[in-house]
Amino acid sequence: MNIAKYIDHTYLKPVGTSQDIKKLCNEAKEYGFAAVCVNPTWIKLCKDLLEDTDVKIATVIGFPLGAMTTESKVFETRNSVEIGATEIDMVMNIGKFLEGDFDYVKNDIKEVVKAADKMFVKVIIETAYLSDEQIVKACKLAVDAGAQYVKTSTGFANSGATIKHVKLMRDTVGNEVGVKAAGGIKDKKDAKAMIDAGASRLGASAGVKIISE
Repeated sequence: MNIAKYIDHTYLKPVGTSQDIKKLCNEAKEYGFAAVCVNPTWIKLCKDLLEDTDVKIATVIGFPLGAMTTESKVFETRNSVEIGATEIDMVMNIGKFLEGDFDYVKNDIKEVVKAADKMFVKVIIETAYLSDEQIVKACKLAVDAGAQYVKTSTGFANSGATIKHVKLMRDTVGNEVGVKAAGGIKDKKDAKAMIDAGASRLGASAGVKIISE
């Protein structure tokens, strides 16, 4: 198993500078990670640094709360794709979901998928705030809206990915849709456990540690 090809090598801290992103991209090239995952302001830099490599550039939309308007998410998505993003990790509108406005949530995702212009869209459902029943519902909404992935967490909630939730998400979406486990994956044991549970991608800032163990 080549774990590196599962990993989105991630840096989303607000204190990140260009030096942090350069280090991230150099590590992604060295270890052969699937993608880097960065805030939109760093997309152009990543594009320059990762030119002529197969490392994808993922960025986050509506991050980390998911509570901005659909129109804001659409603009952010279009702009990100225009400047070089090749994958989109968007945050579902969690508040609208919790109050049962499922039409809003589905349309919110659908519009981002449309704006992504055939780029992969991963929908962060933030499992820490949801019951098992709600996780199933959120996954189904994301799939119905055309997303290619469902994702556990932003890493900014009170907990991240769990094996139980990853298994539940995989059982819900089947084999045609990706499942990304993110938040709290610190070592190779965690990474393997998430893959065994059904994760097809891992979001981790500890990618180098995971591979080096």
